[in-house]
Order: sequence, then C-alpha cells, then structure tokens
Amino acid sequence: MEPRLARIFKAYDIRGLVDEELDEELVRRIGAASAAVIADGAEGFIVARDMRSSSPALSAAFAAGVVAQGMDVVDIGLASTDLLYYASGELGLPGAMFTASHNPPTYNGIKLCRAGAAPVAIDSGGATIRDLVADGGPVPADERGTVTERSDLLDRYAAHVRSFIDTDALEPVSVAIDAGNGMAGHVVPPVFDPLPFQLTRLYFELDGTFPNHPANPIEEANLADLQQVVTSQGLALGLAFDGDADRMFAVDEQGRTVSSSLVGAVVADRLLRRSPGETVLYNLICSHVVPETIAARGGTAVRTRVGHSFIKQRMAETGAIFAVEHSGHYYFRDNYRADSGLIAALLLLEAVAEAGAPLSQVVAPYARYAASGEINFEVADQEAALAAVAERFSDRGKIDREDGLTIETEAGWFNLRPSNTEPLLRLNVEANDADTMQRLRDEVAATITADDPS
Repeated sequence: MEPRLARIFKAYDIRGLVDEELDEELVRRIGAASAAVIADGAEGFIVARDMRSSSPALSAAFAAGVVAQGMDVVDIGLASTDLLYYASGELGLPGAMFTASHNPPTYNGIKLCRAGAAPVAIDSGGATIRDLVADGGPVPADERGTVTERSDLLDRYAAHVRSFIDTDALEPVSVAIDAGNGMAGHVVPPVFDPLPFQLTRLYFELDGTFPNHPANPIEEANLADLQQVVTSQGLALGLAFDGDADRMFAVDEQGRTVSSSLVGAVVADRLLRRSPGETVLYNLICSHVVPETIAARGGTAVRTRVGHSFIKQRMAETGAIFAVEHSGHYYFRDNYRADSGLIAALLLLEAVAEAGAPLSQVVAPYARYAASGEINFEVADQEAALAAVAERFSDRGKIDREDGLTIETEAGWFNLRPSNTEPLLRLNVEANDADTMQRLRDEVAATITADDPS
C-alpha cells in the first residue's frame, strides 16, 4: 500500500496535503473506488466543493473517476458540508464533499456519505475504498456516465433550514456572523435574507487562503474579531462557522464563548417542547446539564461515544430527534440525521428572539457547572498515561471505559480519551464550581504528564 493512503484515510474522512499527498490522479482513483463501494446501486453520485483553490480540480478528478464506472455525477458546485448532506438526503444519492474544513490552505480532503446522508467512516466503507485504491481500483465500465450541473439546491436547502423554526413569530435580533472566509459566506445569505435578524457580516468573501484568521472557531484566538464587533456594537450575540460551515460556535453579548453543551441544551429544550417524549443523544463529554435538561423536559437522554458515525448510527437505532457533540456539531433527525450548524444557529436565534434578551440571559438557566474546555496533551505512551490516571482515581469514583476513560468523583467528573484524528490525549473536566474543577483538572493533568518523556 502507498504510505500516503494510510496517512490520508482518517477516522471520518480523507484529508492530506495537496499535491504531496492528495493529487488529481489519486483522487480520480478514489472516485472510481467510491462509486464501486458506497454507491449501493444508486443512479448517480453528488459532488460538491468548498472555496479552496484546489477544490475545483480535485472535485473534477473525483467526478472523472465516478463516470468511468458508468455512473452519472450531479455536480452542485460550491456548497457547505451540510448542504451536501441535504442534497444526498433530498436526492437519495451518495455524495462527496471536497473540503479540509478548518485546516490550512495547503490541505484538502473528501467527506463521503452514502445515499440519504448516511455516514462513511474508516470502518463503514472508508477502509474498503482505501484498499481498493491500493489494489489498482475497479475495472472501468464499458459505458461512461455523464456530469450534470445543478444550481437549484441552495435555495431549497435554505428553505429546509428555515423550516425548523417558526419564521412568522420571529422578532428582530442583532447578531454578528463570522464566516471566516469559508462556506458560511455562501450559505448564510440565502438562509437569513428573508428573516428579520439584524445581521452584521464578517469575512463573507470566499477565500481559501483565509486572509483574516483560520476558519477554526473552536480556537479562542480565532473568535477575537467576532467578540470585538459584538461588544463594540452592543449586539445580542455572535456566531462563527468553520471552513465548511458544518460546525457553529457562539459568543454572548459580552463576547464570552458559550459552550456547545449549553447551545445543545437550549436546542434540545426547544425541540422537546414541540415534540414531547422524544429521544435526544449527547456524547459522553457533553456537560451534565444536557441530559438533565432532556430529562427535565420529559425526553429520553441517551449517551453515546464521540464521533459522527457513532452518533448517526445511534440516531437511526433510537429514532432520536436531535443529538449534540461538544465540538460544535448538532444533528437533526428531520435533516436526514445529518449535522447542521445553521439549523442549530436558527434555533438558538429563535430562543433569543422569544426571550427578548441577549444570549447570556437565555443560557443562564443552563450554566450551572464549571468546565475546563478541551485540553490536549501530546503523550508518548497514551495507554500508559490512561492507565496511570485510572490507577490514581481507582478508589475515588465510578470508572467508565466506553470511549477512553470517564471517571465520576464526588468533586466532579472528567473524560480522558485519545483523539480520533490526531496523536493527542484530550481531557475534559466538569465540576460544580470553578475552584473544584481547577483542582481536579490540575491533578489529572499532573498524572498524565508525570514521567512522560515527550
């Protein structure tokens, strides 16, 4: 197997350095293999792309691989990842989104899905595609498929996103949105233009060189411009999207970041008010406020491990109406169980409009715990570090090993887990107050780094 194949096929997508790891010839082979492995008899394959300079050529190469297998391609052009998922669900076709999300301009990648926006991860088709590419790929078909361009799906998608809120009951809300020069600049305007929100736009120009800041709002430094605009203009809140616009992050009127757990609790509360008794999923590093909110509203809270493929599978099994991940992903049953930062954004804005108050007041009833946020550790021996932490806390609380190591103590709880995408250990800590959380955080961190040579 080519060494680069092992590098670029990640847990949930394909991603690598353009030309060095991901070039047109390799992508053509991946397209052919994808048509053979995940098409499942579908009549076509959707291809979409972000604003990176390498995306048009790479997406065209993928399409060439698909049509060589006798399958037609529907090219929807520029899109956010959730628009690609919508198209896959609406048209009943598999899809490929060309994006490297928040990675630097030198990277690109492919997010794949089966028809109906069903996820493709390394253990649900990705490894098979990789191995088929390594073996030379499938034999070309006798007849080639065709490529058809479609431009009508963006407006249909925008109407679909708005269908999750009561647009007739909305009141004006002042909000800034930082698109980070990513695909939010393409999809936010058609969604928001018919709505009464007072929108301040930051970096809506599509530019895959990311001239203003990286399109990675999970990093606090990349929210600085949004925070400054919100506070200086006295806006009710601010929203930021990553490069392919599938993740959404919020700041309140004081410029303070609002965790995805709190946003998820607000959204779950609203959905359960409209659909009592439904099931809602949350991953195991969300705040305890999420399952508490679900239970208080009469819903059924189901805990799941981290990762979109696991969450979508559990949504299918349980019929869950909604799912939230700590990383800014929000999944909706009526969106083909796919994640959409824009749907979550509209539901959050609807809550602010209904309250007639800024975001801090809307989330205040849910902000009952102190959290560390995610802390990353580069550790030479991850298993040894996990074992050391488990040993230290062995008599201090309940230990759960579903996804890494979760320990509930009298002081609070924490999860320590290997990243699915990077060589890191990720730590999340939560307690009833900041002092207790900090003590617990520091004790775990000291145990992780003790005697580690890295």
